[in-house]
Amino acid sequence: MVFEVMKVPTTPFEGQKPGTSGLRKKVKVFVQPHYLQNFVQATFNALTPEKVKGATLVVSGDGRYFSKDAVQIIIKMSAANGVRRVWVGQNGLLSTPAVSAVIRERVGADGSKATGAFILTASHNPGGPNEDFGIKYNMENGGPAPEALTDKIFENTKTIKEYLIADELREVDISTIGVTNFSGPDGPFDVEVFDSASDYVKLMKSIFDFELIRKLLSSPKFSFCYDALHGVAGAYANRIFVEELGAQQSSLLNCTPKEDFGGGHPDPNLTYAKELVERMGLGKSNSGVEPPEFGAAADGDADRNMILGKRFFVTPSDSVAIIAANAVGAIPYFSSGLKGVARSMPTSAALDVVAKSLNLKFFEVPTGWKFFGNLMDAGQCSICGEESFGTGSDHIREKDGIWAVLAWLSILAYRNKDNINGDKLVTVEDIVRQHWATYGRHYYTRYDYENVDAGGAKDLMANMVKMMSSLDEVNTIVKGARSDVSKVVNADEFEYKDPVDGSVSKHQGIRFLFEDGSRLVFRLSGTGSEGATIRLYIEQYEKDPSKIGRDSQEALAPLVEVALKLSKMQEFTGRSAPTVIT
Repeated sequence: MVFEVMKVPTTPFEGQKPGTSGLRKKVKVFVQPHYLQNFVQATFNALTPEKVKGATLVVSGDGRYFSKDAVQIIIKMSAANGVRRVWVGQNGLLSTPAVSAVIRERVGADGSKATGAFILTASHNPGGPNEDFGIKYNMENGGPAPEALTDKIFENTKTIKEYLIADELREVDISTIGVTNFSGPDGPFDVEVFDSASDYVKLMKSIFDFELIRKLLSSPKFSFCYDALHGVAGAYANRIFVEELGAQQSSLLNCTPKEDFGGGHPDPNLTYAKELVERMGLGKSNSGVEPPEFGAAADGDADRNMILGKRFFVTPSDSVAIIAANAVGAIPYFSSGLKGVARSMPTSAALDVVAKSLNLKFFEVPTGWKFFGNLMDAGQCSICGEESFGTGSDHIREKDGIWAVLAWLSILAYRNKDNINGDKLVTVEDIVRQHWATYGRHYYTRYDYENVDAGGAKDLMANMVKMMSSLDEVNTIVKGARSDVSKVVNADEFEYKDPVDGSVSKHQGIRFLFEDGSRLVFRLSGTGSEGATIRLYIEQYEKDPSKIGRDSQEALAPLVEVALKLSKMQEFTGRSAPTVIT
């Protein structure tokens, strides 16, 4: 079929500035005339010509509402802008980590490789006609666009006058694997629909010892449960856990991807993954059924993960530290050693202690996967993680939820390889408690205040910046709230100079550092689609083996009280309690 290019007049929009998480708004915003088209054209205009003309692009996402329409729009705009071919995961489904893997690993029949991708996701936010949609652009290394490019895209969205589209191009059947060929002013244009899981599964099999994991899953003493929360992880769960590793089909929960995530909130935490939490014995009801030994959940686009043992929750901060401590022995990909490790600033310092003990390079970076990507591209980092349920390694340039689950299964399989037929398997809880006994425990929690008034959130942060200039005043408030809390010895706004490209990132969160190693961190998060989200992080380090078994919320209660008094949380936000505690 021959297509023509149309130039459609449009008006600029004052949108949210897209970061590495992209542009996120309610569906009702994205379906406005020209809204999505503006962003896509602004991105094409921001890219260098060789990344567009004659290029190969990936277009897919987590399958949320409006995704299928968006795929067709972007295909038509890609054709009009001179793109040579577009690769689409079957049914428009590709997890965010799978997109990164496809960019880095996939080679077309003619030797072509992708130079970038439009990923259609709002991550862990709800989906549906009245919920969220999002789009972001990833680069040729498989990682999120750097700030220089997202700034350029943002400026373009404010000045754009027209966009290019092949509006008469017939829609491509994205439910069927195959190639559709078109002819346009710049020559051939192809759309290839391919199996969403094959490239990713191949990569996972090159990293982990699937045979060893299969032996663990076949043990009558081991039981397993995986909850995709009706997100895109469901497109991979059956292939990996059932077909490749031999888990029972009944082990999979909510693994049919749905446009509205089954009406749920696809955020893998103790609040939103209710069914898994109940099944793992951590809910309020007691069914009398013995929980599985291991459980995990994914978010909407499958880049985040939650790890659970029987009646036991593993904090994401502990998870990345434990993976790093065990990786060389348990995961073949790391058998020659780790290049280094990194965590985001709000993440607990559990990884720092492992890095020091193992004499590894260590980096503390701002929140955002691009900072890890820079370190990985420079050969400085092998394993990294964020407290917001994101864990990953240098196999791709995104966090990877299924990778994290396979890493934990590998550790369990490795620890039990000589004991599969023994009386009792080493459990998730055993591994975590052994880790605490070796490295100490970082009691840690996060309070999220979601959709608060943006003005009130900014005022709260500004007030704390002002307070940082007088530690005496800060400590007066601390001691007035709790006399049993250590004094604050430093307070600052986290600033990071990238050791790879020299860029400086300022205003990355407010930190109160206590004499005993405790920390309070306050950040405004950019992952919501409306209002503001204030995140409060509370951490206390305990080395005394006799004190590492306390309930986390109980141990942190004094610091929580101090944090709420210091920040005047209720006064500035009107909130008497957080939306989510993790």
